[in-house]
Amino acid sequence: TILRRVRKNRHTRIIAIADNVIPHEKRPGDAIFTKYFLKSCDAFVTMSEKVMNDLRSFEKTKPARQVLHPLYDTFGAAVSKTDARTFLKLPQDEKIILFFGFVRKYKGLDMLLNAMQLSEAGGVKLLIAGEFYEDEKPYLEQIKNLGIKDNVILRTQFIPDSEVRYYLCAADVVVQPYRSATQSGVTPLAYHFEKPMIVTNVGSLPDLVPHGKAGLVCEPEPASIAHAISNYFQLGEQHFIPHLRTEKVKYAWDKLSEVLLFLAGIKTASQKTEPGVK
Repeated sequence: TILRRVRKNRHTRIIAIADNVIPHEKRPGDAIFTKYFLKSCDAFVTMSEKVMNDLRSFEKTKPARQVLHPLYDTFGAAVSKTDARTFLKLPQDEKIILFFGFVRKYKGLDMLLNAMQLSEAGGVKLLIAGEFYEDEKPYLEQIKNLGIKDNVILRTQFIPDSEVRYYLCAADVVVQPYRSATQSGVTPLAYHFEKPMIVTNVGSLPDLVPHGKAGLVCEPEPASIAHAISNYFQLGEQHFIPHLRTEKVKYAWDKLSEVLLFLAGIKTASQKTEPGVK
């Protein structure tokens, strides 16, 4: 309603940055509200091909551009793994994998917990850092029933911005075991801190994390996740660092700025397609 009032001046262009067009957790009325919102906008920016396709299923004619989610560079500079683990009171001599962010059903933490029980993931500690979006009891019971309590570190309180870098830098690898995905804000966060990723083959995650370069891609099921964890530690973190530094260039903020200016009619499009922009 507010957007429609703003547009009445015939001068203001409304450009929506669509993180998702279709919510992860579906509810009655989603399609109706989505259509209502999209009609209020003049142009769109999406951050993955999946979201672009979802957008085009509702709105086929209005201008839209796709650009990668820029780096989260507001959480400070990286610190050494030793300093990060000291700050968080984590063991220095353990292999630590990180699940970061809100715990929600579609993010597949339960699959990662099941993977932790398998022999291929042996000798690894799982650091879960982020608040529960839903009831935590099923996850705590799963940890207990699987007998992996000693291998799971729970930091499920609110994490202030000032501490985010310590969690990313303390980990050996970031794991995104999602059941479904469009893109993920965890990905540009990991790129910023040059931390390799293990992601599942869903949505745009395989496009964002080239297999064998910025990380490893596996199937969304426990055995495949466990195999990827084992394979990662066989390759070693240093295998991925040069590729991460190459890939993270695509996530520069100026690419999003140029797209917004173009859609606003302030700046013409570049003659060549920049990495990370479609």
